[in-house]
Amino acid sequence: MGSYKLINLAFKSITRNKMRSLLTMLGIIIGVASVISLVSIGNGAKADVEKQVASLGTNLIIIHTSRSKTGGVRGGSESLDTLDLNDYKLLKEKATAISGISPVIKEQCQVIASATNWNTSIYGVSPDYLSVCNFSVESGEFFTQRDVKAMSKVAVVGKTVVDELFADQNPIGKKIRIRNVPFRIIGVLAEKGQSGMGTDQDDVILAPSTTVLYRLGNGKTVRTIMASAVTPEKMTDARTQITTILRASHRLSAGQENDFRIRDQTEINNMATGVTGTLTVLLSAIAGVSLLVGGIGVMNIMLVSVTERTREIGIRMAVGARGIDILLQFLVEAVILSLIGGIVGVVTGLGLAFLMGNILGTSVVMTGSVIIYTTLFTGAVGVFFGFYPARKAANLNPIDALKYE
Repeated sequence: MGSYKLINLAFKSITRNKMRSLLTMLGIIIGVASVISLVSIGNGAKADVEKQVASLGTNLIIIHTSRSKTGGVRGGSESLDTLDLNDYKLLKEKATAISGISPVIKEQCQVIASATNWNTSIYGVSPDYLSVCNFSVESGEFFTQRDVKAMSKVAVVGKTVVDELFADQNPIGKKIRIRNVPFRIIGVLAEKGQSGMGTDQDDVILAPSTTVLYRLGNGKTVRTIMASAVTPEKMTDARTQITTILRASHRLSAGQENDFRIRDQTEINNMATGVTGTLTVLLSAIAGVSLLVGGIGVMNIMLVSVTERTREIGIRMAVGARGIDILLQFLVEAVILSLIGGIVGVVTGLGLAFLMGNILGTSVVMTGSVIIYTTLFTGAVGVFFGFYPARKAANLNPIDALKYE
């Protein structure tokens, strides 16, 4: 029997019982729609995280103080005071694989401006911080290395701080007080939005590192140093140079562990996207179960169809149809049912993905390969679950089939 005739017979059988065919395809439709929508949302979330990690800086390398360890018990993150401004100066001078570097001294303070106040983060940094962390100045100017050396009481503020303290006023030149220390605002940062961890990157005040360390901090500890490798290819060289310089500075012997920790942008990105990737796979696997349930539904309906059409099968065999013809007829019917359900499921899934993306405010990313693989999988489901009913039909005895009532 020709392919065209097989497909024509399959469509006639499917359209003969429209409601039953629709209910048969429903499981496939739901399964495919679930997989497509969840993969699209998951890929979109991963892309959003990668974009947010990229916004943290270019070829970013973060150096932290290490954890303390007493009697086998580890302390919390950054529980040792092992970094200082001297380490920053040595790295700036000797590490040739980095293009920029800045200490980061963070203080959480209540900031007062005239009759208003706001609690925000104060970061003591160097002028390199702008390029290292992808910040830019929208208005005014950034402080210079001369301001760092002079411990100048100047500050550059983020958009959120401007909105909370100055409303519609121009903050340039105005005074703010941080722990009773007066600062003059010389610039406003360009808006950056939230980080991948949900932190408002515009709710920040940047000031010279020395000013924050000695006037607002403890005058000793630098918890974090942030650097930028010259190129992504130089990331490993930069980490090696940083490790060598800091170990020499801290006089660590060959057998001693580092008293600092280094993370780079690749590691941060892998950590961030690993969670969304795992969640996407897990949810897609759960959604895939409904595809199998849909396949079982196809098999059940095809078994019912074989029973209902037993006499028809007997007549066809009596006039010369072979077992392989009967098998192919029912197998093609099962595959077409699955493929139609798969195509409708893909369209439904894409619609659900964009709807969910708009509601959740996340990106939606769908690759053609996922659509192709999902559609092929539904065809495979039709073959797998349709084979048993088709084989049962092909193995019927013509005489018994003709006698069937």
